[in-house]
Formats: sequence, C-alpha cells, structure tokens
Amino acid sequence: MTAEYVRNFCIIAHIDHGKSTLADRFLELTHTLTTKEMQAQVLDDMDLERERGITIKAHPIRMVYRHSDEKDYVFNLIDTPGHVDFTYEVSRSLAACEGALLLVDAAQGVEAQTVSNAYLAIENDLQLIPVINKADLPNARIEDVKTQIIDLVGCEEKDILVTSAKTGQGVEAIMEAIVERIPPPKGTPDRATRALIFDSTYDSFRGAIAYVRMVDGQLAKGMMAEFFAHDRRYEIDEVGYFRMKRHPVDRLSAGDVGYMIAGIKDVAYLEVGDTLTTSQAPAEQRLPGYKPIKPMVFTGLFPISSEDYELLRRSLDKLRLNDASLSYAPETSTALGFGFRCGFLGLLHMEIVQERLEREFSLDLITTSPNVGYEVMTDEGDIIQVASPADMPHPGAIREIREPYVAAEIITPPEYLGSIMKLCQDKRGSYKNTHYLSPSKVQLRYELPLADVIYDFFDRLKSVSRGYASYDYEFIGHRPGELKKLDILIAGEVVDALSSIMHKDHAHAHGRLLCKKLKEVIHRQQFEVVIQASIGHRVIARETVRPLRKNVTAKCYGGDITRKRKLLERQREGKKRMKQLGKIEIPQEAFLSIMEVEHGD
Repeated sequence: MTAEYVRNFCIIAHIDHGKSTLADRFLELTHTLTTKEMQAQVLDDMDLERERGITIKAHPIRMVYRHSDEKDYVFNLIDTPGHVDFTYEVSRSLAACEGALLLVDAAQGVEAQTVSNAYLAIENDLQLIPVINKADLPNARIEDVKTQIIDLVGCEEKDILVTSAKTGQGVEAIMEAIVERIPPPKGTPDRATRALIFDSTYDSFRGAIAYVRMVDGQLAKGMMAEFFAHDRRYEIDEVGYFRMKRHPVDRLSAGDVGYMIAGIKDVAYLEVGDTLTTSQAPAEQRLPGYKPIKPMVFTGLFPISSEDYELLRRSLDKLRLNDASLSYAPETSTALGFGFRCGFLGLLHMEIVQERLEREFSLDLITTSPNVGYEVMTDEGDIIQVASPADMPHPGAIREIREPYVAAEIITPPEYLGSIMKLCQDKRGSYKNTHYLSPSKVQLRYELPLADVIYDFFDRLKSVSRGYASYDYEFIGHRPGELKKLDILIAGEVVDALSSIMHKDHAHAHGRLLCKKLKEVIHRQQFEVVIQASIGHRVIARETVRPLRKNVTAKCYGGDITRKRKLLERQREGKKRMKQLGKIEIPQEAFLSIMEVEHGD
C-alpha cells in the first residue's frame, strides 16, 4: 500500500481520560481482533497497567479502515505512556507520528498532563484533533471544556469532536477525521535508510526487538542494520508490523510502523530515539531529537533476607531486558547488608519496578528513601556525578553542589490557588506565572528543586486541593544550591543508610526529627547510646538512649555508705568499658519506621 493511504497517529491524554477505551473501539470498528480476542484495555497487557489504569509500555498496532470514499486506509496507532516519568519516550513516539488525538475528559476538563502532552505534540509538528470523551456522563461540562481546549491549542469550535468511547458514540466521526485531517507520511523509499527507534522489548527466543518508524528507505531480511548510538552491526532476521502479535512481511518502506529483529542480545543496544540505518543504504545524518536516557531518582533496594541477594540480582537482570532505562549497581550498607543502588526515571518508574520485583519474583524488599542525582564541583574544577550520599566528597574539597530543577505546571480550581502557592513556596519554588484557562481552571507555573518534588509533593498537593489539582513537570537542568550532607551517628559511628543530602534550611529540623525517632525505636542497652545528627564535623542535634541499670546495691542491708559507693563506682567503670566496645545494631523494623519520617519536615 502506498504512503498516501497510511495514517500514523497516537492518542494523548491525562491519566484516566479514556485513552485505552477509545483504542478498544477503534479495534472493534476495524475488525482488527475477533470478538473472542477482544477484552477491556486490550492494549494494556500488563497486570499493573490494568490495575492502575495507566499505560506503562508503548503498544503499536496496525488497523485497516474502510473510509466513506470506499478506499482502505492503514491506521498505525501508537498507544503511548501518559505519565511524566516517560516524557522522553512519549516525545519519541510522537516523533513517529504525523497526527495525534488530544483526548479530554468531559467532566474533568483540561489537566496538567493534557497540557504538557499537547505542547509535546505541537513541538513535533503534529496535526492535533481535539476530542472530548465521556460525553455520556451526567456531570459532563462539554461547553466549558470546549472553551478550555480552544484556549489551549487555538483551534475553532467546529474542529472539536465529541464522543463517548464507552458507548461508541461519535467514534466513527473520529476515524473519518483521522483520514481527512492527518497528513500521510512523507519520505522516499529510494533514499538512504533512516528509521526511528521509538521503543524496544525483549523476547527470550529472538532477542531484543526494535519498534521502528520508517522515515526513508527500506528494511528487509538479510540487510545489515547499523546504529548511530554505537558501532555494532547486525544482520536483520525479520521485519514486520503489529496486529497485537507480530506479523512478518518482506520489507518495511518509508512511512511504515513496525518491528525489526536482528539477534541483538541486549536491549540496551536499542536506544530509544536512536536512528537505524543499513550498510546497503547508509544514512549520513541521524534523525533529530535523540538524547541518552538518564536516571533522575535513585534508591537502594535491599532484600529483607540476605539469602535473596542473588535472586534480586537475577531479577534485576531480567527486568532490564525489557527496560533499558533501569540502571543498578551493587551497594553495601552496614544497616541493611548487601543490595543494589538503582536509578529510575521517576517515582512512578521506581514503584513499578519495585512492585514487579515483589510480584513476579516473590521478593521481600526494603527500599531506602529516594534521592536525586547531584553534580558536585570540586576545588580543582572537576564535576562529579553523585547518586548516593555515600559518594559525596569531603566537605573541604567541595566548591559547589548543583541540584536538578524542574518546571512544574499545576492546574487547579481558583479557590485552592493560595494553598498551592504556599505549598510551592515551602518547597523552595520560584513563581513564574498564572494563566486562567477558564473561570473554573487556573494554570500555575513554578520552578522547583526535584529533591523537594519527589517526596511528598503530590500527596500534599492533592490534600490542599481536595484532590482537584493535577500537576506535571519537566526537567530543566542543574542549578547551584546551599546543600549539605546530613549524617546520622549512633555511638560515634556513621549509619550510611540514613545519610542524606538536603538544603541547609531543612537540615536542622530533619536531623532533630530523625534523632527523636531513633531514640524511640532503638532498644535500650546496658550502656548509654548517643544518637547525633551532624553536618561535616558539626553536631546539630543529639539524643541519648538511657542505659538499663541493674540495682547492684540491693544486697547491702545497712552498714557503711562506702560499700554502696564502691559497688556503684565499679558499675560505672564497667558501663564505660561497654560503651567503648559495644556495638549497636538497628533492627530492620526500626529502620523501616525511620524511613516514614517526612523529608524536610
């Protein structure tokens, strides 16, 4: 089929606005799947995706639609993730399309991720088709939502389609609009081969599989695949497209969306956003937009039972086969034993990986408090990447510490504006601007340090707005800050698992809170236990666990007072020796309760 009859598009929406349900209706109307194969959220094949109502992994699928002009059109739908953690993958999926359906809930209206995804689509020069979904709801505010969409993308009211993906109302009109409004893909089959890798997965039998959008040229079995991100070459074993399962074809040409298998053993060699070419028709320039994926949030994963360490290693190896953005390295903690320091794209990515490890591999894990990656400039001018407080150089050798910042976009009803602005100020945010999308929706922009966003910002935002506010953020770079490493010492020894990097304004309060919490959970010993919080060599907080005391004078019935003093003095000397030699072990139950202490309070 010629490119004239091909339409590549995706659906972009906020979480729970009906994206997967609309995709189900498309599959039914085009008879892509049989009635037996159909089920709700058919493209979300992971249990976690179904339970949470979110898309974690991109799912391309090919459909054939008979238009009213009696011609067949090929629809390549790329069902993209919607969460902020996967923004880069979403941007590459959008780059593989010519158009996008901008889906908005008729009751909830424009939300934060709707705005950010719409901007991503505009940056990629996509033709937007605005769609209001859930029109059958009794509390639908269609006219109000139309006003919000017009203000957001600058379209005309007649361009906005109204549908109910649940009942099927208006879905046919959307498919007609896809044919009429979204342009066919550009590209020439005779030019040098260039294909965009927008995702990848791993098959135990076939190796790593690249999801590709053909921009120029052709891919066929027997050609030698080359990549711009590395210098490895592989012979192509199979190419094809998706109709839920893989369908092999002879070749993929410019404009097609499909897959490529070449016996690649590691999914890390298929980098999202990289350009695939061939030795037979090599391209000189890569496609724009590529950047290496960098983890933003780091945490320690430790098995509760030390015997599970090797199982945890194998489990992480298997997960990484399908998720190249997951990074990990062995880590040892005096409090928790052997584990791994893992890097994630964000908190949702971290939660998903942890839950999959516990479900699919039956692991019981302890997760340390998440922290962000810092850039440290030493006195010698070297830049060091610090993912863990334990990696922080000596305070005397540090010239500057830079922390990651994000541009946050919050959408809320106007009555909660004051509470949200106060929350952002508490989180060291800098105000940028306010924009009224409609009388009932306000868009608020702040720049915030990522370290203060990842802990409890979302929970507190939902609390102060009674659940009505939504937010999205985008990484904007590292900035210098007055940051300090806070150490916790127990009996004079630093407990590495409790060390943290934070702003100096929060360090004193957090140190005092941790010391008080530790005093409650550490069992009393035969000797005095001193708990301290320190910045560098300066102690900023101290608590003492009083010793257990045996009544050594119980056997003295009268007589000279010097007998009692002698026994008490001997006890005091013994406790002094015990304090010098004694070792304190923090029980894991105590460590877990310490982790519940809110960051920065």
